[in-house]
Amino acid sequence: MYKHILIATDGSELSASAVMQGAALAGALGAKLTAVTVTAPFHLVSLDPLMVTDTEESYREDMRKLADQYLAAARAAAEKRGLSCNLIRREHEHPWESIIRTADEEACDLIVMASHGRRGLSAVFMGSQTTKVLTHSGIPVLVTRPPLADEF
Repeated sequence: MYKHILIATDGSELSASAVMQGAALAGALGAKLTAVTVTAPFHLVSLDPLMVTDTEESYREDMRKLADQYLAAARAAAEKRGLSCNLIRREHEHPWESIIRTADEEACDLIVMASHGRRGLSAVFMGSQTTKVLTHSGIPVLVTRPPLADEF
């Protein structure tokens, strides 16, 4: 079955559930586990409050800290199951491209990610990163939704 699973996380609640489910699957299959988080590069013109108020250096440091928090949660989920987890932090304009590239570079044979991170109008205008990964990935993608009960 699957031997190397890539879990994509953005720190959202939905993503946290995907991390738990992906780690549980890796544990059940005896698969290797890698987690990736992708942050947006700094832009001088932006609607993101962090980019408007921060200098480029402080923005990058803030994003590094956030990414490290997201990846620490993935490491904890893996360790809970006795697994190690390779942690990867990327910066890219299009997270879906970076997720697929990371899966290729790490020789993963399954990508696990949450159903979506955006809601409402932002989902309509920006689209879903998960949809883009599903559309462009050459390997299987397991799309998760939160379980009905807290099984993890």
